[in-house]
Amino acid sequence: MTTRTRNLGTTGPRTAALGLGCMGMSALYGATDRAESIATVHAALEAGITLLDTGDFYAMGHNELLVGEALRTAPAAAREKALVSVKFGALRDPDGNWGGYDGRPAAVKNFAAYSLQRLGVDHIDVYRIARLDPDVPIEETVGAIAELIEKGHVRHVGLSEVGAETVRRAAATAPIADLQIEYSLISRGIEREILPTTRELGIGITAYGVLSRGLISGHFSRDRQLAPGDFRAHSPRFQGDNLQHNLNLVEALREIAGQKGVSVAQIAIAWVLSRGEDIVPLVGARTRERLAESLGALDVTLDATDLAAIERAVPADAAAGDRYPTAQMAHLDSER
Repeated sequence: MTTRTRNLGTTGPRTAALGLGCMGMSALYGATDRAESIATVHAALEAGITLLDTGDFYAMGHNELLVGEALRTAPAAAREKALVSVKFGALRDPDGNWGGYDGRPAAVKNFAAYSLQRLGVDHIDVYRIARLDPDVPIEETVGAIAELIEKGHVRHVGLSEVGAETVRRAAATAPIADLQIEYSLISRGIEREILPTTRELGIGITAYGVLSRGLISGHFSRDRQLAPGDFRAHSPRFQGDNLQHNLNLVEALREIAGQKGVSVAQIAIAWVLSRGEDIVPLVGARTRERLAESLGALDVTLDATDLAAIERAVPADAAAGDRYPTAQMAHLDSER
């Protein structure tokens, strides 16, 4: 298996070519199996994945506790190489409802204190607010993370789903390791302004949603029944005619994947990998089987002919429907 490394920005840590997004092990995509989730984290670490991504609001702390348990029970050598990225700031209530975002410096430090305890670590490797708080200048939020770095509680400042202007303002306040943002064959908005800006500033990209929440994994079917609470039941790209249109794109991609003898998921991940050494795709595998498939993307080489065929099959802006429901799109600084 390929053992490439990628850099999370010139100021950030080095990590394996893929990262593991752990959110789905706790929430938003149906039933989960804790034992299998932990086994999947262990398998990822054993395979050389070092970046584990979580958020303090994923199932109200459940995901951090799960990641903490996985780290605690992993072999010491793997545990020592692990880099933990944490998103904070999203407000929840006991019923799981969302209540906006809080980027005030006092809140930043409060969130960090609880995350350190749940994870069972003495520092967080990359710390980032999940969405821009419109009532708090990004300079104040980033400044608070910088203070946590000075005290040894955090190693690097990250950003999440912010636009080019916010990236510049944040980078003028403190060194930024990376920007976590959705990027896939059917979510290419960052190519217009955001990616050129991060490259100019030497900031890496951690790409989530590389399989568009399973939509372009090759495993999603039109008649699939979604469990209560599954995010995709309300996602515009999974609704009605939008879903059929997007699944037609998947079938076009499946033909190319078949010609190369790989899976749809593997060619979709390999496409993101092909976009540059500054991009680390997060795979949201919830089982060891799906993780193994994702890891296979590291051995897929896409030449110019392959890339041209993929572009014809799935052109930029080909997807039908927004990335999030309207109310959530309003919170995305990256879309403004």
